[in-house]
Amino acid sequence: MKSLTKAMLATLLVGAGLSASAAQKVCVYDLMGANGDLFSMAKDYAIAMQRIGVTLSLKAYVDERQAVEDFRAGTCDAVIATAFRTRQFNATSGAIDTLGATTVVRDGRIDMPGSYEVVRRLIQTYASPEAKTVMVNGDHEVGGILPLGAAYPILHDRRLNTVEALAGKRIAAFDHDKAQATMIRRMRAIPVSADITNFAIKFNSGQLDMAAAPSIAYKPLELYKGIGEDGGITRFPIMILTYQLILNRSRFPDNIGPQSRIFWLSQFDRALQVIRQADAGIPPTTWIELSPENAYKYSLMLRESRIDIAQQGIYDKRGLKVIKRVRCSVNPTDAECSTKSEEEWR
Repeated sequence: MKSLTKAMLATLLVGAGLSASAAQKVCVYDLMGANGDLFSMAKDYAIAMQRIGVTLSLKAYVDERQAVEDFRAGTCDAVIATAFRTRQFNATSGAIDTLGATTVVRDGRIDMPGSYEVVRRLIQTYASPEAKTVMVNGDHEVGGILPLGAAYPILHDRRLNTVEALAGKRIAAFDHDKAQATMIRRMRAIPVSADITNFAIKFNSGQLDMAAAPSIAYKPLELYKGIGEDGGITRFPIMILTYQLILNRSRFPDNIGPQSRIFWLSQFDRALQVIRQADAGIPPTTWIELSPENAYKYSLMLRESRIDIAQQGIYDKRGLKVIKRVRCSVNPTDAECSTKSEEEWR
């Protein structure tokens, strides 16, 4: 892929009614604000974009809802947030963050490297030139995808490590993701309304029996307080969360999207290192390892829930079809790969 020269880019900007010297504002959600790892990567992104003539100004947010609302209102020209929030702008890329969609279970064991390989190949797929039309939805374009980490079940009581044991228990369900409440009810558990700003408070205070969160939230949100001596974290990725960058296409030159996606693909290993460090920062005794039987039950439950929720129109079928193909390219011996589930969708 040839890079645009500054002169070419300036011409594109002028043609789009934009000034080459004007800075486009990017609202960045990071749990740690301007001190977080994602914001640090966003600063490197701004430098990379400046080399091709696009000047970015970054604003850090610790309230994800506000970051996305500011983008919708036009205060921001682009936003980086989790796919839970950005799914409204591109449902196909947002499908990456769906129940068990990237989880690989091999021989009854959770294959975390394999699961992250699924995410890597998906990001590579969507960063390819052939995917450009899929990454554009009206006025919005996906400018990059980055792994945030696996969402693990976090428990007050480590005895709640089976599907059956969770019946009747209170589980956090984010208000902006209808699929979570649907899955929780399917487990005969009780969904409790929550969001990124309060789920940890509710879990730590005993209002929830279970929440799901990535390991990078363990220390900042003090989840160890809610876990206490009797709880734990089940080493099973309910899903692998991603950050996604959404561009307002009217504020950027047309050719920025593909180069932007390539930049964020180049940050995959850097993000994975952050995730692994966060996993390693959790005390070994806190982790709960699933038996092969329960790992299978969890994966089957998530698969059935995912298909059911997609049939209800909550998940994007095209996105799930792509993910299954990638998942089966990583783990072709999985029994699901010989079925047509998720494959026949258009």
